[in-house]
Amino acid sequence: MIRTWQAALIALAIPALSPGADEAAAAKFNWDPPKVGAGLFTDALGMLDREREEYADHLATYASNRVATAKASAASLADARRIVALSLNLSTRNKKALVLSFQLSRGVLPEAAGPDFQPDVLARLLFERGQELKKQAGAENILMSRIFTELSAEIDPKNDDAVYASEIQRLDYGGVNWNALTDVKARAEPEKQGAEKGEMP
Repeated sequence: MIRTWQAALIALAIPALSPGADEAAAAKFNWDPPKVGAGLFTDALGMLDREREEYADHLATYASNRVATAKASAASLADARRIVALSLNLSTRNKKALVLSFQLSRGVLPEAAGPDFQPDVLARLLFERGQELKKQAGAENILMSRIFTELSAEIDPKNDDAVYASEIQRLDYGGVNWNALTDVKARAEPEKQGAEKGEMP
């Protein structure tokens, strides 16, 4: 009788433990935090600090939701790295972006956003703000305009205006160099070393 009960308990324990084991395995992923340094954008960017913080929040939320819904797939982590980098370039101490990056570096899968979060609305905001920045001119405004436009088309491929604008700028100038946002410190290191030697960048 004892052996029968032992067998029954083992049989019940196996399915109970298996899902947890699967979740633990799924939670193991590699996260390479973006290296933004002091940020690529200065006060010359035509966005107020409060606006930059709000956009950084929205972008970090989108990145978190992207990873959560895709169960930390390699593609979702690559997208999140670019978007977290953009958030931190907008606001170097943005809470949501920093927390998300920390969690991912510890293998913690973030919670999915609630039903009120609508990526298509974010995509439209990015596209419209990008068009305004383009009108303001200036190197930093033009760059952020291109970033917002390309990202808008990626987030919502059904937004014809965003997709068209993104494709036109790709044909004219090529795609956005995301490495300039994700690895700012690494990119600037050779210049720093040259400066220490008295060389011109």
